[in-house]
Amino acid sequence: MGKFIGYTVPMNKESLKYVLREFTDRSLPATRPREVEVPLQSGKIVGLVGVRRSGKTFLMFHTMSRLMLQGVARNRILYLNFEDDRLYPVAAKELDLILTAHGELYPDTATGPRYLFLDEVQAVSGWERYVRRVHDMGGVQVIVTGSSSAALKRDLAPALRGRSILLEVFPLSFPEFLSFRSVSYTPFRKEDEARIVNALEQYVSWGGLPELALAEAALRPLIIEEYSSLLFFRDLVERYRVRNEKVMRLLLKHCCSRPASLLSVHRLHRDFISMGLSLSKNTLYEYLEYLQDAMVLFLAPKHERSLRKQEQNPRKIHLIDPALTHAFRVRPDEDIGHKLENVVFLHERRRASRIYYQTNAHELDVIVETPEGLRIVNVCWSLGDREVLRREQASLEWGRKRYPKAEALLVAHEEGDRPSSPGEGFATVTAWRYLMGTTEPAAST
Repeated sequence: MGKFIGYTVPMNKESLKYVLREFTDRSLPATRPREVEVPLQSGKIVGLVGVRRSGKTFLMFHTMSRLMLQGVARNRILYLNFEDDRLYPVAAKELDLILTAHGELYPDTATGPRYLFLDEVQAVSGWERYVRRVHDMGGVQVIVTGSSSAALKRDLAPALRGRSILLEVFPLSFPEFLSFRSVSYTPFRKEDEARIVNALEQYVSWGGLPELALAEAALRPLIIEEYSSLLFFRDLVERYRVRNEKVMRLLLKHCCSRPASLLSVHRLHRDFISMGLSLSKNTLYEYLEYLQDAMVLFLAPKHERSLRKQEQNPRKIHLIDPALTHAFRVRPDEDIGHKLENVVFLHERRRASRIYYQTNAHELDVIVETPEGLRIVNVCWSLGDREVLRREQASLEWGRKRYPKAEALLVAHEEGDRPSSPGEGFATVTAWRYLMGTTEPAAST
């Protein structure tokens, strides 16, 4: 059953025709290019997975605009959002009505290619069998989105093996953030660099959710409050049928208040018990899986050769977007250095999935495994404090001894009085240049 125009009606061809016609008749919203681009000639089903409001739907709309620029007629493009209350809930058997209803609306599209965009597809149980059948019959390119990484991977993999491509959609990277805010940069122009530095401070504080990037400053707290509430109830409590909402809320608050910090489940369980809560460690592990599945956060393991040792050590919390601290922390910018480290982690995570930390006598913030080898990145807000500089130098020099073949970087927002050769075996780079992928200016002679 689904809702339509204020009352409940069966999800049938006639109700679908209204939804399909409405989409075809209205103009596509304005979009901006993203670093992730949907391949149009792959011949495969494309899955886009990302946290709510990271830009998946607008990436779909941008893909539709690209198709139209290539000469594809608008009525050959179908779009359905399964969170639309006129469709919800949809049974898998009702999905077969989509192409039938569209074919009756637009008989001239019966031959030739059609493009089927299904948004938040995980809302329909059994969707993957329908998508496979449509793909196998030919003539229809299918693009789907989902807010659950595990669900999309789990459902795509067995049913669509060899037929699909899965792309992760993150909130805006720093270069995308600059583009959305119309901040331009010309190398070796001081006024441009000053604007970039100011933009980075905004980015580290408020993150890269597209809606926040374009919002006025006064509206951002209201937007993030509404966003976090929707994320909590729809993407966590409802999706996973969470029984203990209080524990889930406290766990979410704990994680979002501590970006780039270590999480010990044993210690957290003890703290929750001391607060009078009744729960098992298994519940905490289960709820942490939900948070990762919904792409709210990543838990980076300690870099160890032994998987057993990895499991025995705390994991490091990294949020999908630093803006979440504004919803759960009284002073969200109190520890801006940890938020910068979170931003650095996301920068690396967009390009690689195997990311760790290391701590022993010293701490290595981010260790990235790439086909070329290891990359170590330590992060601090300012190098103006000589004690901080000495600590970071010692950590990276220890890291280079532990991992002799690794590339090593020290990323800082404020340079302070850093020496021209800060340490042995590693380079120092300002945060905005690192996030933009540019090199340091040549030293004057």
